[in-house]
Amino acid sequence: MAWTTAEVRELKEGRYLLVDEEPCRILSIQTSKPGKHGEAKARIDAVGLFDGSKRSVVYPVKHKVQVPMIGKHQAQVLSMSDVEVQLMDLESYETFSLPLEAELKGQISPGTEVQYLDAMGKRRITRA
Repeated sequence: MAWTTAEVRELKEGRYLLVDEEPCRILSIQTSKPGKHGEAKARIDAVGLFDGSKRSVVYPVKHKVQVPMIGKHQAQVLSMSDVEVQLMDLESYETFSLPLEAELKGQISPGTEVQYLDAMGKRRITRA
């Protein structure tokens, strides 16, 4: 299982939740007061970790949502091309390839270490 559950009222900005089966980082949370016959609701604005698209959802504050298990790992760059980087995890020594994002092109070179996120079977380089 790559996720746990939490109530909406326990979430904070900067943490993560699943929206449409996509791990997202929470940008903002606004809560409304309970109505005459309803309960308080929370509007959550989040951005996808892997696709970068913004999402907004509204849930009751007592609603349970899925929170992804995010792993932050270090890896060494073995080789790179214009579109792909081959990495080796520094703990498990597993080798794998990830796409090279445009904003990281000048910052990465073979032999350097990078940080990557691992969530829901997907990976992404976060820091050079």
